[in-house]
Formats: sequence, C-alpha cells, structure tokens
Amino acid sequence: MAGRLLPRRVDFWTGVTILIVAMLAVLLILPILRVLSLSFVDADTGAWTLANYVEVFTRNYYVKGLKNTMFVGLLGTLGACLLGIPLAFFAARFHIWGRAWISTLAILVLVAPPFIGAYAWIMMLGANGFVTNAFQYIGIETPTIYGAGGIILVFTLKFFPFVFLMTQTALNAVNKSFEDAAESLGCTPLQRFRKVTLPLVFPAVSTGAIICFVLAIADFGTPAILGRGFRTLSTIAFSAYRSELGGLPTMAVTVSMIMMAISMLALLAQRRILSRRRYASSLTNLPVRQHLTGWRNWAVHVFCHGTVLIAMLPTFVVVYTSFLKTNGPVFVGGFGFESYLRIWRTAPDAIFNSFLFSLCAVLLITIFSALISYVIVRRETAASGAIDFLMMVPYLVPGVVMAIGFVTTFRSGAFSGISVATLLILLYFIRRLPYGVRSTTSSLRQIKPSMEEAAINLGAPPLTAFVQVTIPLIIPGLIVGSLMGFITAINELSGTLILYDSGTVTMPVQIYLAVLDGEFGLAAAFSTVLLFCTGICVFAVFRYAENRESTFV
Repeated sequence: MAGRLLPRRVDFWTGVTILIVAMLAVLLILPILRVLSLSFVDADTGAWTLANYVEVFTRNYYVKGLKNTMFVGLLGTLGACLLGIPLAFFAARFHIWGRAWISTLAILVLVAPPFIGAYAWIMMLGANGFVTNAFQYIGIETPTIYGAGGIILVFTLKFFPFVFLMTQTALNAVNKSFEDAAESLGCTPLQRFRKVTLPLVFPAVSTGAIICFVLAIADFGTPAILGRGFRTLSTIAFSAYRSELGGLPTMAVTVSMIMMAISMLALLAQRRILSRRRYASSLTNLPVRQHLTGWRNWAVHVFCHGTVLIAMLPTFVVVYTSFLKTNGPVFVGGFGFESYLRIWRTAPDAIFNSFLFSLCAVLLITIFSALISYVIVRRETAASGAIDFLMMVPYLVPGVVMAIGFVTTFRSGAFSGISVATLLILLYFIRRLPYGVRSTTSSLRQIKPSMEEAAINLGAPPLTAFVQVTIPLIIPGLIVGSLMGFITAINELSGTLILYDSGTVTMPVQIYLAVLDGEFGLAAAFSTVLLFCTGICVFAVFRYAENRESTFV
C-alpha cells in the first residue's frame, strides 16, 4: 500500500517534456501574457481598464498609425505577389538561363536585413543620392524615397522571394493534365493561368503572402529609416516605450498587442479560406519546361534577371559605398578602408557582441531543437501537440512585442538580476527557435524509430540512444536550422533596440544609429560585415541542404 502512494518514476523523455514546457512557459507564454495584461492597466492608477484600447482606436495619432501599417503591409504584400508569382511561373514553366543563379540571388535578398535595403535606397534615391543627382543633371525630378512609397518599394523587393520560392515549389508539383484540359477547351494562356494554375497553387501563394504581410507590419527598421513622419504601429510602439520609460509601458504594449492581433487574424483568415476547398493533386504527369523563342524569350529573361538584380542592388550599393574614402561622415572621393578602420577604432564591441549573443543563442537553439523535435515526432501526447503548436507563436509575435514582454517580465521581481546580455541571448533564442525545430523535425521524420528502439533493446539508456544514434542521423537538419537561426539572430534589430544598453550594442543597432547620424560610410562598413557573415552562412546552408528553396521557405 505504501508503495502505491509513492510517485511513479518519471522517465527521461517525460522529464525532457516537462523541461521544454517550463522553458516555453517562462520565455514565451509569460512575456506575452505580461504584455497582454499590461495593455489593460491604467498607467497612473494601476487599475484595470479598457481605456488604452479605446484611445488606440479613437485617437487620430494611433488610428493613422494603424491605417499606415495596413496600407504599407497590404501594398507591400501585393507588390511582392506581383513580382514573385510571375517569376515563379517563368522559372517553373520555361527554360531560363541561370535559373539556379536567380534562386540564389532571391535567397540572398531574403536573408539580408531589411533595414540595410532601406539605408541603401536612401543613398540611391535620397535627397543627395547618386541616382537622384544623375536624373537632376538631365532635368528629371525623381519621386522621394521617404514616406509610404519608399517603404512599400523596400517591402516589395525584400519580401517577394517568399512568394517566389513557395509558388515555384508548388508549380513544380502541379499535375499537367489540368492545364492541358483547359488548353484543349480553348483557354488562352492567361485564362489557363488565372482559372486553373493559380487556384491550384493558391495555398503556396497565400502562405507566402501571409509571411510577407506579417513581416511587413512587424518591420521596424524600414519605416524608422524611411518614414520621415510616416508612422507605423512598430515605430509608434517603440516611441511609446521610450516615452514611458520609468513607468508602466501601457500604450506601448497596447499597440504591440494590436500588431500581434493583426498577424493572428491574417493567419486565421488564410486558414479559413483554404479549409473551404480541396487543393491536393497527385504528383503525376508533372510539367515539362518549354523553350521560348523570339521576343518572348528575351522579355522573360529580362524580367527574371532584372527583378533579382534590382532587388540585390541595395546590397551592391552598400558594399561599394563601404570602400569609398571618407573624412568622418563625408565622402571625399576615391577608395579606401577608412570606414573599416573606424569600426575597429570606435565600435569593435558591436561586432563582438553580435557574434557572442548570436552564437550563444544558436547553441541553445541546437540543444533544444534536438530535444523538442524528438518530443514532437516520437512522443504523441497532448504535451507534444501543445509544444508543436507553440512553435508557431514566435513567427507571429513581432520583435517589439517580445522585447517589451522581456523588459516588463525580467527587469523586475524575481528575475531582476538577469543581465541585459543574457536577456538578449534568451530573446534571440526564443524568437529563432522555430527555425531549428522545423528543420530538425523534418530530418527526424525521415528516420525510422526502429534504429533507436534497437539501441534501447540492446541495453542503452534513452539518453545514450538519443546522443549516439539519433543525433548523428539528424545532424544535417540541426546544422541547417542552427545556421538559419544564426542568420536571423545576428540581424535582429527591433528587439535589440528595446533591450540594449551601452555595453551590449550590436551591429544592427550600430547601423541604425549610424544612418540616423548621417554616418553612411560607417553604416556601409558595418552592413558589409553583416552581409559577409550572412553570405557565409547561406553558403553553409547550401552545402548541407539538399533543396535550397525548401530550406529557406
């Protein structure tokens, strides 16, 4: 009887599941709930109230910011679709010279920080940009890059690879008989694409569009650099947080919750639309790429290569500018390494901090990705299902929201002793953990459980079987996920701006501050270092991934 009263021994993987749930509760759920609860608090009295939301939806300052956010988010997404869908169709249906080159450039555009693109467009189309000056020399006035138009341009050229890569993958799997039937019934190529092909790949198109929209409304760097009075919810939340320092950041968190709600509503709307129709088809009679001739061949090639080259133009400009000779913030003509020397003289800590925080976060991502993936794939329990669902949350939560949640949760009470550096590492870790989990989960699903079961049957403890059998088999997935986590962590801006102090400045923060101060040479040098690091990681992902497009999507 006494033996029955003793608690049943917890096996290894149950203990791991409890650890994962506790980690997600502290680093993910608690900060979000803290942000949510603060949005219902009166900053002066501490009483429960709906006044914050009433103010957001009635005061013109916030209402205009909400309209601006939806405007640039929707038009940026539309622009990404207008570029990404035709590019995907041409690459999937026709023989395009340099198709792999197009995909590679599209991926490089995808992983480059968006605020670098915003800064580069200022150097091209700003008041003193070289493109602006060139057109003025021949008497042509160029439209300003500042405001809504510039933000939409950057969003379009930054996010179209999501639509392109996902739509291309879907187009390659379409059953050709559907399109052949439409052609035999007399449909023109445009009608066939609009009525048959596009509906078949709508899930991929809509998913890419949702990703573009969520990233656009959450982006801080682009509207902060190009806005010039055009405020979005992300910049309003950041400004509100700075103005509320010393008190409860109630308006900042309220605006942040609106951003998060918009992202979730967009995802729910997409899933509801997809649930109404069946989009699956058999993977037979796959399309065959056709050879184009004449002006159509030239037009398609110009569009495909021109699109990715224009999207890469900011990167080329940044690298070129970094080697221009400077005297302080002024370009003096010729080439030199003054900007790079200034980095080592004035801000070497930014490079060190970026690598330190990102590598520490990646170490945590690698460890927990392996454990979480095993629990999700091998342990079919309610807890594993909940963990799998929670891995979607960091995709939907803007960096500003998570950062404010970390500040309000871990800067007071029992957690007040945590250093800023530790908070930044934990923020990077929890925001980028899904990259590692999704990549590792995909690898683990391809491995039969019998290999691990054989090791356990031979007497190996669960941990030993996991380390010596499972881990070596999922190394490619772990490497790809960790590299993707590093790429996105080292480029983190919005969350870092909320948390950082003088001792924890990173390269993205230094670039942002340099652009605001007009130090374009210094910003270009930092950007080039950041792009170089990102490029090395992209090459490493290519090295370990079997399918480049699917890896980055």
